[in-house]
Amino acid sequence: MTKPFLAALAGERQQRPPTWLMRQAGRYLPEYRELRARAATFLDFCYTPKLAVEATLQPIRRFGFDAAILFCDILVLPDALGQSVSFETGEGPRLDPIGGREDFDKLRETPDWRRLAPVFEAMAGVKAALPAETALIGFCGAPWTVASYMIAGRGTPEQAPARLLAYRQPELFAALIDRLADASADYLSLQVEAGAEAVQVFDSWSGVLPGPEFERWCVAPLKRLVARLKARHAHIPVIAFPRGAATHLGRFAEVEGLAALGLDTATDPKVAATLLPPRLALQGNLDPLALIVGGGALDAAVDATLAAFAPRAHIFNLGHGILPETPIAHVERMLARLRGGP
Repeated sequence: MTKPFLAALAGERQQRPPTWLMRQAGRYLPEYRELRARAATFLDFCYTPKLAVEATLQPIRRFGFDAAILFCDILVLPDALGQSVSFETGEGPRLDPIGGREDFDKLRETPDWRRLAPVFEAMAGVKAALPAETALIGFCGAPWTVASYMIAGRGTPEQAPARLLAYRQPELFAALIDRLADASADYLSLQVEAGAEAVQVFDSWSGVLPGPEFERWCVAPLKRLVARLKARHAHIPVIAFPRGAATHLGRFAEVEGLAALGLDTATDPKVAATLLPPRLALQGNLDPLALIVGGGALDAAVDATLAAFAPRAHIFNLGHGILPETPIAHVERMLARLRGGP
């Protein structure tokens, strides 16, 4: 029997769309908060397979989602490339910024896969523990989004440091993007070999780029990444999640090998359906704030989301990650409505 999540990625429209949530393993769960306290740092947590496996499985046990996504972070790849990466409590990631050629030359040409061995071990551990009907998702950050953190050393408004470097030193920036595209494809390939049945590429900062730069730094690298991955694992479905890219969605029709597109909260599914070919499943895009509010507002938002995606193969998800203040009861209410309850 085909798993519902994988069937949707293959283009099958189902009466009840398969469901998972971005950041479904996280701080809104009390069991996650207790587990997180066992590691000194966030990276220690990601690199401790026993903890990463448990974090990944927690929302599956509690909610029965149709897919699990490995608990990790997109910035483990720069870490494996030799860039210093840390996470400051309440402030997010901190990296040694790449300001020019000298900093770029300090990076490894290929990742130190030994550094990421705990990630692959965790992937295998999750696969062994999942229910038979539950799919396993691997993931990476898109080259543009990862590069923006590597250059600025942190998240910044509009990711201006990366955009400035791309304008001032386009050849250097292209070299970094190409390195990340190839390394990301290899990273996903190793995740597949460890048990991932589908992968998602998160481009959280794609929406800050104007048209020509979007094509050059988001679409073209995604094509390169997917082609390299598919050359090794032709059967693996790939989901792209370009946040903030509503005006550029049509460009993803050109990405050969893409199985689905994740839509953010601001994207109109009807517009996406018009711009994208039927072969692409759509994923999304309930507002995470509606999930916080709950009640009738949540019910209406769930119903509207289902109706908007009805003509297409659909994977129900949020338009961005679940927020830490989300009440568990509201997630339960959402799932009950999706599954035909009151």
